[in-house]
Formats: sequence, C-alpha cells, structure tokens
Amino acid sequence: MWIEYDRDTCIGMFQCVAEWDAFERDEDAGKAVLVDAEETDEDLFVREVPEDAELDAKFAARACPVDAIRVYDDDGEQIV
Repeated sequence: MWIEYDRDTCIGMFQCVAEWDAFERDEDAGKAVLVDAEETDEDLFVREVPEDAELDAKFAARACPVDAIRVYDDDGEQIV
C-alpha cells in the first residue's frame, strides 16, 4: 500500500496530522508535510505505508477536507 499527498491542494487544516504521525505541521507554509515521502512531481509526494500503519493512513486520507490525500493498494487501485 502507498499514499499520495498533493501539497498544493492542502489547505492546512491538519486533520491528517491528528490521524497519522507520518504527517507533520509546517506552520510557516500553512500546510502538512508527509514525512519520508518522495516528491514525484511538483508538490506531489508519495511513500509506502507500513503494514502496521495502514488504518492510520486511510483515516488520514478520509479526514482531509479537500481530498489532498489518496491511498492505493499494491495493485495501484485507489482505495481512499
């Protein structure tokens, strides 16, 4: 499973931070940061989700009010 985070879409509500500790606050930018993620395109970040954090990653994606976070299974199907 992997997660994709669109930082440009983020509006800084930080609800993802409350759901999963892989997200941190960047108060200066007013946006969340996906820790240990690789920037695959401008402001688009991707990282693997550890098996023990799959539920937290899904909650983080569901909590985002602007759908800036997507979760994909190992086959590339979007599940959140």
